[in-house]
Amino acid sequence: MNAFKFEKVLEPIQIEPMKVKNRIVMPSMVTNYATTDGAVTERFKTYHQTRAKGGVGLITVEATYVHPSGKGFQNQLGIYKDELIPGLKSLTEVVHGCGAKIAVQLYHAGRQTTSKVTGMSVVAPSPIPCPVKQEMPRELSLDEIKELVEAFGQAARRAKEAGFDTVEIHGAHGYLLNQFLSPYSNKRTDEYGGAFENRMRFPLEVVKKVREEVGEDFAVIYRMSAEEYVPGGLTLEDTRVFARKLVEAGIDALHISGGVYESSAMIIQPAAIPQGCFVENAAAIKEAINGEVPVIVVGRIKDPVMAEQILREGKADLVAMGRALLADPELPKKVSEDKVEEIRKCIGCNQGCIDRLFQDLDITCLANALTGYEAEFDIETPAEKKKKVLVIGGGPGGLEAARVAALRGHEVVLYEKQAELGGQMRIAAVPPYKEEINDLTAFLINQVKKSDIVIEMGREADERTVQEIRPDAVIVATGSEPIIPKIPGVDQEKVVTAHEVLMGSVSVGEKVVIIGGGLVGCETAEFLADKGKQVTVVEMLDDIAVDVGSLTRALLLNRMVEKKITVLTKSKVREITAEGVIIEKEKGTEEITGIDTVVIAVGSRPRDNLLKSLKGQDIPVYAIGDCVKPRKIIDAIHEGFRRAYSL
Repeated sequence: MNAFKFEKVLEPIQIEPMKVKNRIVMPSMVTNYATTDGAVTERFKTYHQTRAKGGVGLITVEATYVHPSGKGFQNQLGIYKDELIPGLKSLTEVVHGCGAKIAVQLYHAGRQTTSKVTGMSVVAPSPIPCPVKQEMPRELSLDEIKELVEAFGQAARRAKEAGFDTVEIHGAHGYLLNQFLSPYSNKRTDEYGGAFENRMRFPLEVVKKVREEVGEDFAVIYRMSAEEYVPGGLTLEDTRVFARKLVEAGIDALHISGGVYESSAMIIQPAAIPQGCFVENAAAIKEAINGEVPVIVVGRIKDPVMAEQILREGKADLVAMGRALLADPELPKKVSEDKVEEIRKCIGCNQGCIDRLFQDLDITCLANALTGYEAEFDIETPAEKKKKVLVIGGGPGGLEAARVAALRGHEVVLYEKQAELGGQMRIAAVPPYKEEINDLTAFLINQVKKSDIVIEMGREADERTVQEIRPDAVIVATGSEPIIPKIPGVDQEKVVTAHEVLMGSVSVGEKVVIIGGGLVGCETAEFLADKGKQVTVVEMLDDIAVDVGSLTRALLLNRMVEKKITVLTKSKVREITAEGVIIEKEKGTEEITGIDTVVIAVGSRPRDNLLKSLKGQDIPVYAIGDCVKPRKIIDAIHEGFRRAYSL
């Protein structure tokens, strides 16, 4: 039993005229699960149905484009024509059937899209390209502005006809309404530009039109960026004024977020951004409107205890938990059933969700292989034939495979040669801002230990083990090991691996060279810089951290500059000498002397000796994760899930 008492988070709330059963909101997250013309698919429905079953009070369906010129992603949901209403209605019906309320977010990308996606010219308040999308937009004419006001209104009408309980007007994150409001993106000289009163005109006209179309007996929410986090952008002082105007215009709730595409790490915050990063902004806006309407706050709220405290302190009235519900759709249900320790927490990695979306792929979740595939796998139904399964390796892939195989009713034996489970997740959690990986490690270990799985730790499995256990299937998840490059001098005592550094199994001198500027090399550099070491990273490629997601990477590179980490790109270590290293650069060689420690971080190779030795066995042997090919935790967990499920 959990000692913490949840009261506010489970309390019903009125967003006039809609009653929501608890204070947990699923905010909009684009999935890329719709058809290319924006229609609802079965996959889209099942994904939302799963979250509704999990007990969330209000689901906000992803940014849904109200006009073809506003589409931002290839398979984004649309609400721009009446033909889409039946599909949307089928979505609201399945969500209502599970007891949740459902909103649709009305959106136009403005300049934060490309003509490749929309099939037409990009439009904006002013002909200024988005620094991220970099396509010159066409300035909207007065007639086109009126057309888009009408488009928002008609989209709201369709939403009401489709059975949505509310609409959320997307005025945040640098999209079209935000673009008009902000001096950062609006340089117009007519009645829609210049003074703040003029810049507010378009969003307020949209609010008025939406209200006209849906009537007074229908809730309307407005999502806003309290700050844009760019030079010359909106500040909290501006948005407090705008919030009051929105309430005067008849908005029923405000949803507080932050950022635009240029500051997109503040939109979908990586683990380096503090949890609950917008709480104080939400409190300031709640104060500005005198608490006249409910305020929803978003921003890396993954812990229900934090959510409860935000509500108790009156800093917001509802909490939006987005990626937390990708990682565990049953989070609200587990809170209500006092099973908080069973929650699979988001680790803020962004690998499965926004990193994929920014490549215009469909989203999933590193921690939860079911996200986006809910209709394909029925984890609660036992496998047709019960088997004896041997899992070799207790890292992320092996733990997930063992967990899923046990859930499916198989008899599972798990071997791990180390004295503790977790594998390389334990190393991955050591660098700065990576400690939340420990949450996932703990979840997987707890799930395995609470099942009937036989766990053999500190024992290395081999061919004889397989012969003794006589399993029906073997899943090999033996991971990878660091590559040691063939560099003259690499066998010196001062040469260590990044893994050894992060594990704390070696001592590191004051002046360090790291060979390899990928994720591991850069994170190890920051780890050592934080300990006061003087660090140089040497990378053969044109750039560093190219294997890191864009939002996480931008923050990492900024911190490396702040921490005075020297970076040498297009450079190769030719020799490690007694004094230092000899580096080959584009214009000749250079020797760095006085180096105390050289750290190897040039990648990993599969630990596949056991896999090769089992090739001749008459038992099915399956390989997952890094022992196939070194990649990321997401690959190991998803492969472990699918392989165990299919046994």
